[in-house]
Amino acid sequence: MDHTLAAMPTTRRPGCPFDPPQELVEARAQSPISRFTFPDGHQGWVVTGYDLVRQVLADPRFSSRRELMKHHPLIDYGDIEVPPAPPGEFLLMDEPQHSRYRKPLVGKFTVRRMRLLTERVEQITAEHLDAMEKAGPSADLVTAFAKPIPAIVICELLGVPYEDRGRFQHNIDLFLGGEAGDEEVGAAYVETQQYLAELVAAKRAHPTDDVLSDLLDSDLTDEELQGMALILLSAGFDTTANMLALGTFALLRNPDQLAALRADPALTDQAVEELLRYLTVAKQFFRVALEDVELGGHTIKAGTTLILSLSTANRDPERFRDPHVLDVHRQDGGHLAFSHGIHQCLGQQLARVEMRVAFPALFHRFPTLRLAVPADQVALRPETADIYGVKSLPVTWDA
Repeated sequence: MDHTLAAMPTTRRPGCPFDPPQELVEARAQSPISRFTFPDGHQGWVVTGYDLVRQVLADPRFSSRRELMKHHPLIDYGDIEVPPAPPGEFLLMDEPQHSRYRKPLVGKFTVRRMRLLTERVEQITAEHLDAMEKAGPSADLVTAFAKPIPAIVICELLGVPYEDRGRFQHNIDLFLGGEAGDEEVGAAYVETQQYLAELVAAKRAHPTDDVLSDLLDSDLTDEELQGMALILLSAGFDTTANMLALGTFALLRNPDQLAALRADPALTDQAVEELLRYLTVAKQFFRVALEDVELGGHTIKAGTTLILSLSTANRDPERFRDPHVLDVHRQDGGHLAFSHGIHQCLGQQLARVEMRVAFPALFHRFPTLRLAVPADQVALRPETADIYGVKSLPVTWDA
């Protein structure tokens, strides 16, 4: 029997900040794919099962093109015209445009290159732990630790002057935080584009040793470089920042798992992968069928919008044993936290390096680290945020 999801949930269950919304978990229990009527009346689908989400992400018959994304799961925008993605913003493009922008970047983010960054990430992490300890014995982990580490790393990779980081951090928070209005988001986008235009012009005039300068010898225009820089800045900063903060919160709320990690640092890589699966901060993506496609026993008509729930796919009991349990010893990998297919996260190896360094360093430096407020008072990003996480994480420790 067909399953229908009546509405996209806008909240999580009280006391369950790490679990996907209960309505989506229940939908997955009924069927890996559910019918869904968008607020504007469009008949679409919500895909919640691991195998089907993975299948759609790998299938070129499902498009990522921005101009096709006309239906919002919570808002009726009416019969709006959506323009194509600006030059360089390749996450919202299909082939061959997507590869034009992604290919020049692939070699900049290889496993080997990212591992060579480990020493610098260790240095940045140590500096922020020193500052926390000096200012302590309490801190907001988001502003003292989780945001600055990936911000500095991506700034240095792209050649963004360190003193400018606050300018784009604030705007990226507005893009992805889920609480700003359309007008505010639009203004932040325009301001960021203006900044990046100035940055690209400065690199043209005086190239430095960074990813953006390396691309100047290609046939990419300044506008294209600007769009690529926007994708790298936002993806390289916000997702990892929220993984560091929300991951710390999850470990503090699962003391047995934190104790296992402390007892055996060799578990770090597994723990990072498990936190990525368990939390899935980039919780959903959208795709549009370019032609009629059979999926999970249903015909998805051309032009139909699909919501892909990565958070429930990564909690699918048909793929993961005890999926709602955080288990740093877990062996059944293959999560979709970095997506899959041609749009799989370009910076995933960088994110892994940052987390593999930051989590052990934090818990080693502060063995008595704990929440400074009751867990139900930790301020969470709303479910409307593109990237899930905490807005602040007050912690304390024994001086």
